[in-house]
Amino acid sequence: MRFRSVLALPAAAAALLLAVPQSGSAATGPAAAAQPAKCAARSVVVRAHQAADPRVVHISVTNRSARTCTVDRIPTVVFGDLDGAALPVPPGDSGPYRIGAGRTAYAAVRTIADRADPEARRVGSISVSADPARFGRSFTARELGAGDAVLVWEPVTTWWRSSQAAADRQLS
Repeated sequence: MRFRSVLALPAAAAALLLAVPQSGSAATGPAAAAQPAKCAARSVVVRAHQAADPRVVHISVTNRSARTCTVDRIPTVVFGDLDGAALPVPPGDSGPYRIGAGRTAYAAVRTIADRADPEARRVGSISVSADPARFGRSFTARELGAGDAVLVWEPVTTWWRSSQAAADRQLS
């Protein structure tokens, strides 16, 4: 028990330090103060499954906590042992995406444009994270419902959206 309290004090001090806007910081003013904290890893559940379109994987993140929190607005999706991650559609930078208590956000990942593409790579799993600074969750091709392998070539991912339909439209 003492070990936890020793760790909690530096963590609380760091959280307070990070919450105070620094000079020159973009996060100043009333809007910055209203921004909810990042979602704790234990408070989010990441899910993924093959869409009806075999080129697309649907992903979601659910906030299981009792408070609104934020994840990165662009999910991080990596494929097996391949280098790199799916590129965002539309292009953009990282930033916070608010998820209300008990709410779910959705994204769509197009793993490959043409399944007959001779340059397609085959991977046995994908990993999805709602925050690139934190370890995500890996899904095997079988868990996704994609059979033995996920075909990958120039993958893209949407930003988080409030519905799966909105995420699917963004891939169009």
